[in-house]
Amino acid sequence: MSYLIKNATLVNEGEIGNYDVLIENGIISKIERDIETPKNYTEINAEGRHLIPGAIDDQVHFREPGLTHKGEIYTEAKSAVAGGVTSYMEMPNTNPQSVTLTELDKKYKRAAECSLANYSFYMGGTNVNLEETLKVDYSTVCGLKLFMGSSTGDMLVDNEKTLEGFFSKINTLIATHCEFDPLIKENQKRIVEEYGEDLPAYFHPIIRNEEACYKSSSMAVALAKKHGTRLHILHISTAKELSLFTNKIPLKDKLITAEACIHHMWFSDEDYKTKGNFIKWNPAVKTGYDRDKIFEAVLNDTIDVVATDHAPHTIEEKNAKYLQAPSGGPLVQHSVLAMLDFYHAKKISLQHIVKKMSHDVADLFRIEKRGYIREGYAADLVLVNLNSPTTVTKENILYKCKWSPFEGHTFKSSIEKTFVNGHLVFDKGKFDESKYGQRLTFNRR
Repeated sequence: MSYLIKNATLVNEGEIGNYDVLIENGIISKIERDIETPKNYTEINAEGRHLIPGAIDDQVHFREPGLTHKGEIYTEAKSAVAGGVTSYMEMPNTNPQSVTLTELDKKYKRAAECSLANYSFYMGGTNVNLEETLKVDYSTVCGLKLFMGSSTGDMLVDNEKTLEGFFSKINTLIATHCEFDPLIKENQKRIVEEYGEDLPAYFHPIIRNEEACYKSSSMAVALAKKHGTRLHILHISTAKELSLFTNKIPLKDKLITAEACIHHMWFSDEDYKTKGNFIKWNPAVKTGYDRDKIFEAVLNDTIDVVATDHAPHTIEEKNAKYLQAPSGGPLVQHSVLAMLDFYHAKKISLQHIVKKMSHDVADLFRIEKRGYIREGYAADLVLVNLNSPTTVTKENILYKCKWSPFEGHTFKSSIEKTFVNGHLVFDKGKFDESKYGQRLTFNRR
């Protein structure tokens, strides 16, 4: 199908204006004030709607293979496009883990069969697979993921010699989960000895505290500076860590970058009283002060991108006692809507939302011809109605786990249409699954 989107309010590259957008063969072929509808094209009247580039989420866990009772590439990518996320980068801590070229390739083959969104998968690093990670073609793989703190799956990389090897030899982006495991274990042991094992979730940010995050993040930054490594630290959760990053140089010149996640911008430790394990993430949601400083860092470009760390678990798993309940939660269907709520609250501009969720993600990872509304770029586009509320209910949650930390919340906006490579995959609640997304490529030459 070829489309002409008429009378849209474009939010793109720092500007807002009324334009028509012509889509041909999956590509944005023309952007002008008034385009006459060609013969045999489908015209979409977007008057009163905002057209934005599809969000690119640089950190998701879609749980396939091996953990598909929690989520699948198909179900979670479907929820992504319904939420205006047209591309994602998925993590290696599945079962089996994506720590060999063989297992990594299996994920790409599976996504080609079922993913409605565009996709990339991280190669995972371990204490013993450095040589395997050096064989990867990183023009077709988003990066290398190192768990410098333990989370779901046993992929902790804590051998100092191994870390030196990764940071000195890998010639691509290294994305890190930074928490200092020995301190976390020490904190948990002390608290359990004092309060017993039946702890409320409120203890999560006390066990996984500010110091555990900063100690690991600062270690990663020191290694990156020592070796000139391209480092991207995921899900910053503390104000203290912000001192490790800068907004004094353009993104294209940064070797060390950072990501904020929706939950660390939305929730605080006060929310454990009502939401308990359902906002239990690693790193932990921390204080209101940390939340506000992270938001400020997103606004002033100290933090470079906004993502989700979408990580579903079943309701039964989350209802376990705090120490047994897994960390993580589903967010990818509601991340754009959450950011638009911040816009309605006059905390952030539409232009800056697009910058942090699309433009800067594309630039940071050097994704080829995505993340912008430009002629010649892939038509990954989202039509948003800022004045049509969306209430999150069990019935409209698309995650396989069928719950959301936003359940019961009414967002002020709605996602009306999502195009992936020019294919109208989502249209007011209905899906056209006749085409799948494409593998992301990266300009790292």
